[in-house]
Amino acid sequence: MKWLHNLLKGASLTGALFVFQACYGINPGPLHEEGVAPMSFSLVSHRTGEPLEGIRVLVNSWGSLHVVGTSDAQGHCRVEIPYIRNEKGPFITFEDPQGVYLPKDTTLVDLRDRDITVKLDNLQ
Repeated sequence: MKWLHNLLKGASLTGALFVFQACYGINPGPLHEEGVAPMSFSLVSHRTGEPLEGIRVLVNSWGSLHVVGTSDAQGHCRVEIPYIRNEKGPFITFEDPQGVYLPKDTTLVDLRDRDITVKLDNLQ
């Protein structure tokens, strides 16, 4: 009879540990792991499709905007975007310092190294 008592006691303890882990889970590791993601953009006019030179790429990282790159004569810009894992993707702004094109904002979810075409609208 004592062995039955010990068996039930062990099963109760195992059940309690299982419930505890189900409720509180396992530590997933660092919630704010920082890194950089290489990205490349092609910036073009929405109306004409022509490449846009001098468009600034700004990233809102840790609460402030930082210029991370500017498009070249072919409208290309390759940058490294800082990010924090397990949070919403980085908030990016494309801005024309000349004021001819409207700024465009986006949040990137997929941070794979690839060429993204961004079409900017004329101010007028």
